[in-house]
Amino acid sequence: MTTHDKSLSPAEIYDTHFVPALFAHWGPIVAAEAGVRKGDRVLDLACGTGALTLAAAEIVGSSGSVVGLDANPEMLAVARRKPIPVEWREGMAEALPFADDSFDAVVSQFGFMFFEDKPKALREMMRVLKPGRRLAVAVCDAVENSPGYGAFALLLDRLFGKEVGDAFRAPFSLGEAGQLRDICRSAGFADADVVQRNEKVRFRSIDALVSTERACVWTLGGVLTDAQFERLRMESETALKPFVIDDGRIEFDMPSLIIRTQKS
Repeated sequence: MTTHDKSLSPAEIYDTHFVPALFAHWGPIVAAEAGVRKGDRVLDLACGTGALTLAAAEIVGSSGSVVGLDANPEMLAVARRKPIPVEWREGMAEALPFADDSFDAVVSQFGFMFFEDKPKALREMMRVLKPGRRLAVAVCDAVENSPGYGAFALLLDRLFGKEVGDAFRAPFSLGEAGQLRDICRSAGFADADVVQRNEKVRFRSIDALVSTERACVWTLGGVLTDAQFERLRMESETALKPFVIDDGRIEFDMPSLIIRTQKS
């Protein structure tokens, strides 16, 4: 059975395993939706260990600048090891420590689901954005629209009950376009767009997927015993077999929904 190095922190596990499997390829997509261009000053909210931040920094180049903000100091500690010229800041999305009209683009990927006051966070993003420029906020689409993770959630329901399945579903909790539009309206942005974009989840094996989820403190970490995870690993070999491609790697769609709006 594959297990992750127990000396790694949750943030290091996230950066080492989740970022390449799920999140790194979304950076250029979200940056493009926000219209990020060379020379821009960009804010990445809930930046984590910097998957989207790095993509933005590459686009803006030496003539631009990027700020990555996150509430989790452990995530930022990992981000600061990256050899890129980014200003890393600790803070909350609902109370941004920046002046009005400070940024050419504001972006965020896969953190909005966990914000405490989502309309307030959107208003703060718009406040620090320059007039005429755009923000883009990506969340996971519904788990049912990601066939591999949908199957995994149903397997958890069957083996351990709906409560465990729902713990895994937490990151997918905003996966409905109407729900996002309601949040935008509550924030005062009735003209915001919500678009769907698709990318792939890729792990080197089914075992790698299961052991990575085991290590995720935001979903299944601490929820199941060692024996239960061993059962999950064995049952996953059957449940996730339809998504196995060449040499045992597993791959399936994981679409996102992206809020886009422009400051007038």
